[in-house]
Amino acid sequence: MSEASELSSKYILQTVGFDARFPNQNQTRNCFQNYVDYFKCINAKGEDYAPCSQFKRVYRTLCPNEWVAKWDDQRETGNFPASLEP
Repeated sequence: MSEASELSSKYILQTVGFDARFPNQNQTRNCFQNYVDYFKCINAKGEDYAPCSQFKRVYRTLCPNEWVAKWDDQRETGNFPASLEP
């Protein structure tokens, strides 16, 4: 078995599905909204609540790492631009 076919059998590449709230090509708002929804979800239900992981998967797929790092810093310092209360 070649290395390429071995790797392709190990990994399944897929992206997030269509979200009717964000029909345009620009997915910036989708990225931000899923980041906010993830933290609202874990604040309401806890980190072990499985449906919250969908929001995390979407924002990790759509958002640039630099944005996520900046938002994480803003959350830690208390000046994040959105409410994360459930």
